[in-house]
Amino acid sequence: MEKLPPKLENKLRERLAQDAFRRLPSYTDRIDFSSNDYLGLAQNDDIAKLTLELLHGTNNFNGATGSRLLTGNHTGYSELETFLAVHHRAETALVFNSGYDANVGFFSAVPQRGDIVLYDELIHASIRDGIQMGHAKSYKFAHNDVGDLKRRVESIQAQSAKDADIYIVTESVFSMDGDTPDLFAMVKLCEEHSCYLIIDEAHATGIFGEGRDMVCALGLEEQVFARLITFGKAMGCHGAAILGSEALKDYLVNFARSLIYTTALSPHSVAAVQVAYQVLGQIGPTVHNQLFENIGFFKEECKKLGISDSFVESNSAIHCVVVPGSGRVKQIAAHLQEEGFEVKPILSPTVKEGSERLRFCLHAFNTTEEISRVLLSLKKELQP
Repeated sequence: MEKLPPKLENKLRERLAQDAFRRLPSYTDRIDFSSNDYLGLAQNDDIAKLTLELLHGTNNFNGATGSRLLTGNHTGYSELETFLAVHHRAETALVFNSGYDANVGFFSAVPQRGDIVLYDELIHASIRDGIQMGHAKSYKFAHNDVGDLKRRVESIQAQSAKDADIYIVTESVFSMDGDTPDLFAMVKLCEEHSCYLIIDEAHATGIFGEGRDMVCALGLEEQVFARLITFGKAMGCHGAAILGSEALKDYLVNFARSLIYTTALSPHSVAAVQVAYQVLGQIGPTVHNQLFENIGFFKEECKKLGISDSFVESNSAIHCVVVPGSGRVKQIAAHLQEEGFEVKPILSPTVKEGSERLRFCLHAFNTTEEISRVLLSLKKELQP
């Protein structure tokens, strides 16, 4: 095989020197404090069985056979999108192959040349990538700081052309901190300044709002321009959708390249999402209660052990303890893994250098005994 170009070899050497070299992990049977399977649906036997039953006699294709605009828009899509719109209290839904595809497609196509995108400084990489592919100017605002956002909006509107649209984007639950912005304040700001608010609900989908999302839980559906929901986290499947108006859906079908130029999801993938929502409707109260009980227990145990101050404040399933330095955070993660806990270090450049962290994902299926043990082990590692 051809050797790697020298410039690429140098970049790999730099990553190694920074102690931030990435490798694909192997499967383990450690106690799960790392996956996004918050409700345990990815391992639910009923979903697997009912998905096959739903497909039997209707659509036995293994693949979609083409893009959605060619031959891949099988009947499962219309059924799922109709359901999603009703369930998530939106005018319509458009399913994409993944959250990454949805964000790249939206942000590369919707904001136009001369428009402005204001994004939270900790926004997901897929949104940043989509913005970079588009033609609008973009600026970050301080994390969850509505005051800073307001100052930037007012400054931009004072200097920009009259027809410049401003798009504001945030997450309802941030993937690396687990915290939540003041969405009421952001909605009010957008209404006062005629901005368009987009909310990435990836880590809230299926968890908040009785199996819906954070926007539904807060009753803000009518005040948000677009929402991203995903099925690969709490829903335990694969894919994503943009929720918004019929006109927005028409626009994305015509201009979102990540939808237009890719093979559609297989009938099995789409059916699995339908069934996952069906099963969640049946077991939701049980798994939701268990998840939030575990979140409360985790936070109380942190207080008892005197390590609360080390964690980023969060009321979601994601809890992060900041451990600066790639070497140190990797060492602690390795020790926790040796004790049987699947806890992963998050390194720069995924997070800002100096804010490396251990990310604990809580699940409905974690036991209080497991939570107590992992936190006791963590305390030992954090002690000088």
